[in-house]
Amino acid sequence: MRSLLYIIAVILVIGWAISVFAYSIGGLIHILIVIAIISLVLGLFRGPSSTAV
Repeated sequence: MRSLLYIIAVILVIGWAISVFAYSIGGLIHILIVIAIISLVLGLFRGPSSTAV
């Protein structure tokens, strides 16, 4: 689950960077970066998974 959050965060940061450089929709830029930061923070607070595969 933790790696999934990191993948989502990386995709959102890339989308944010593309929209910053492309000067597209202004509100979308901030929404993407906020969602990416929230995903990273959730991943850090949850810590390592206790389930062994």
